[in-house]
Amino acid sequence: MLKLKKIWNNDYVKTAAAIGLIVALVLGLFLGLRLVLNTSVPIRVVESGSMCVPYGQACDGFLSLTHPFDQTLHKGDILIIQGVKPEEFNDNYPNSDIIVYENPRDPTGTPIVHRIVAIENISGTLYFQTKGDGNGYTKYPGVPSEDEWDSHTLWTSGQGVSQDAVEGRVVTRIPWFGWIALIMQQSSWGLPLVIGLIVLLVVVEFVIPILKEKRKPAEQKDIPKLA
Repeated sequence: MLKLKKIWNNDYVKTAAAIGLIVALVLGLFLGLRLVLNTSVPIRVVESGSMCVPYGQACDGFLSLTHPFDQTLHKGDILIIQGVKPEEFNDNYPNSDIIVYENPRDPTGTPIVHRIVAIENISGTLYFQTKGDGNGYTKYPGVPSEDEWDSHTLWTSGQGVSQDAVEGRVVTRIPWFGWIALIMQQSSWGLPLVIGLIVLLVVVEFVIPILKEKRKPAEQKDIPKLA
């Protein structure tokens, strides 16, 4: 018991335990969100400005100021996604749901996040007609023509997004903070910078104190003893 207490009182053990607790909390939060929100990927980051109005201007830059309660989405937003039954999606445009769905041109690539403009039932399967708020001639909240729908501009099938391709709907957005992930993903120096900071933290927290502890006995030996 005393040995365990001595080990626990070690600063390095406490630091390692704290790091482990933080990792466990993050993983627990992610798994908890998956369970509560009923989707395998409850958190995503907006990677383009297609949902931003006006598209390609202030809302597309890193330093752009966006209101946390904007009706549209901005590049760098963190999205919280909820999985719901297909028939529960709202198509009451312009107050309709924003959904995340599989990219028709690249099913394994980054999913698309656009707003529902209409829902169609084809042979018992629901298809969602969608559009980016900042895409096309008609910007949100204007009502777009069918020629501006994604089904005509993205893959020209005309049917829209099948209910099987939908991950879920966006329930809230956290502005700005997604830029951290985007910088790491899109820049060549983002990941090395994070790794370098982790290495620096380990050196400061563990290596330097160990070296100091080793130097103390040697310094004590050099001190002359008094008679």
